[in-house]
Amino acid sequence: MLKLRRSMMFVPGNNPGMLQNAGIYGADTIIFDLEDSVSITEKDSARFLVRNAIQRIKYPSEVAVRINHIATPFGREDLAAILAVKPDLIRLPKAETAKDIQVIDAIITEAEAKQGFTPGSIKMMAAIETAFGLMNAYAIASASSRMVAIAIGGEDFIADLKTSRTSHGSELFVARAQLLLAARAAGIQAIDTVYSDVNNEETFITETTAIKEMGFDGKSVINPRQIKLVHGIFTPTAKQIQQAERILEAYQTALANKSGVIALDGKMIDGPIVARAERVLAYAAAVGVRKEADK
Repeated sequence: MLKLRRSMMFVPGNNPGMLQNAGIYGADTIIFDLEDSVSITEKDSARFLVRNAIQRIKYPSEVAVRINHIATPFGREDLAAILAVKPDLIRLPKAETAKDIQVIDAIITEAEAKQGFTPGSIKMMAAIETAFGLMNAYAIASASSRMVAIAIGGEDFIADLKTSRTSHGSELFVARAQLLLAARAAGIQAIDTVYSDVNNEETFITETTAIKEMGFDGKSVINPRQIKLVHGIFTPTAKQIQQAERILEAYQTALANKSGVIALDGKMIDGPIVARAERVLAYAAAVGVRKEADK
């Protein structure tokens, strides 16, 4: 089944109330954050809280932890504490080289063996947040079989470019495109950056629609209100589902009749069109709307 990561919601690791309630909002992935949202003085307590939350609460969605970078004094301690309770996913911030991924892969492999977990069951993703990291995006994306996604960390990336965030987003277009290409070449998912102005729904919708049209698989969010908006944008419409079904029906009929030419509504149907139709239907099934559209 298609793994959905339309919405990946950050939850501060030092907020017990938010940790307890994180599963009620319907995000595809919950990311418990030990990095940017946690001050240096609270790193230890956040690590303890997140470890206990994962251990004691059965969340209805994928559970990820954004650790501190392993080059900091906190990253290895994060891994030592968190891997013992088996999160679904480790998210590495500020990834710049394939070695960053490989070092963590080795630590996870050792922890899985020690704890008796299934080898390879703890996955990884990384965020690109610098120009140097972007230049190595494919190497990072393909550095480990554990890698399932790569993300753009917009705020840090824009700061590294020495520019500022705009409503039209042109400052991130090249980075998004290059990251998406790296993800597709490596066969993993591409996740967009957060949009921090939670009260500006209009621009959030515009930005999310644009990255979905580019080909991104999902978006990082920081507020539960953003989840429904993201899911609505990524969910195929009844019209799109119906058209995909018609395309596949025409394709199957042509195959049964051994027809060399396949057309629908006067337009040729070839391999890429069939593949897109299959993807629409697979996505519709994954989000549970295809039967609803058929009624």
